[in-house]
Amino acid sequence: METIERRVLVVEDERVIADAVAARLRAEGFQVHLAGDGPAAVEAARTLRPDVVVLDVMLPGFDGLEVCRRIQAERPVPVLMLTARGDETDLLVGLAVGADDYMAKPFSMRELAARVHALLRRAEKNQVQPDSTIARGDLEINSSERRVTRAGVEIHLTPTEFDLLVHLAGRPRTVVPRERLLAEVWGWADASGTRTVDSHIKALRRKLGADLIRTVHGIGYALEVDR
Repeated sequence: METIERRVLVVEDERVIADAVAARLRAEGFQVHLAGDGPAAVEAARTLRPDVVVLDVMLPGFDGLEVCRRIQAERPVPVLMLTARGDETDLLVGLAVGADDYMAKPFSMRELAARVHALLRRAEKNQVQPDSTIARGDLEINSSERRVTRAGVEIHLTPTEFDLLVHLAGRPRTVVPRERLLAEVWGWADASGTRTVDSHIKALRRKLGADLIRTVHGIGYALEVDR
């Protein structure tokens, strides 16, 4: 019952896929709205104010990356991107413009629904943040304002990047397995999503510095700062 009023905007130009996604999400209790091209998606996001957006990368008008960039500039909203391509560059660009999660076609409708639920749980959890600041070396994280600085310079992070950094900063120099990060940051436990974790780590390194996060191959990641 908790999702009965939740609005999901599905942006997909392939009608068969759009209808299948919409049917599954409606069965989960969501209100679903469809858009089939870039301009229509931006306008729908503006007028409907959805709680989550399921967004295909390849769209007529302009692509899903530009849609994500525009809607995030107006109002932060959780975005799950869909793509027929597996290119790492596309994934990193999608995360850079504010996508929270990423699924490659073909995908399981059950898994898509689970990820939408997880995105909504995270968004609700982040609406109430404790008034606290984490200081780790020259890194400072303000949880209530969701701001990050390193050596006094403010660094813009996406909501997912911020949550991932907070999780690692809470246990400095401790190796956190990818599966645990998936469960505790993304809210779901499916080993097929470890690529999403790896890509977000790459984005954090690019913004914060390659020296900050250590990879333990085959296991996970650790924040290399003083406790």
